[in-house]
Amino acid sequence: MTKLSIIDQGGGTFIIDGDLTFSTIDKRTVKSFAFLSSAKLITIDLCRVACTDSAGLALMIEWIKYTRHHKTQIIFKNIPEQLLNLAKLSGFDKTSHFAEQTVGGQTLDALPFTEIN
Repeated sequence: MTKLSIIDQGGGTFIIDGDLTFSTIDKRTVKSFAFLSSAKLITIDLCRVACTDSAGLALMIEWIKYTRHHKTQIIFKNIPEQLLNLAKLSGFDKTSHFAEQTVGGQTLDALPFTEIN
C-alpha cells in the first residue's frame, strides 16, 4: 500500500501519487477538495497511481461533481487501465472526463463535455 499524495505542480495542475484504494482514501482526502477550486481549469495527472479500485473511481466522480458545482473544468490525464475498466463497467467511460488519454507520450483530444447523470 502506497500512501496517497496530491502534489501541486502549479497552474492548476496536480499529480496524484500513490494508491487510489479503499485503504488510502480517508476522510481527510474526501474533505480536502479545496485544491479543485484553485484555478478555472484543473488538470489531474494520474501517472504515478500505482494501484486503484472502485474507491479511486468514486473519488474521481466526487471531484467531477465538486468542480461542476464550483464552475471549474477538470481534466484527467494518464488514467490507469484499471480505472478505465471500472469506468466502462459503470458507463462513465462515455463522459469526456475519461475520454482524454495520453498514448505514447502524446495527449489525445478530449471529447466535448458530457454530463454525468
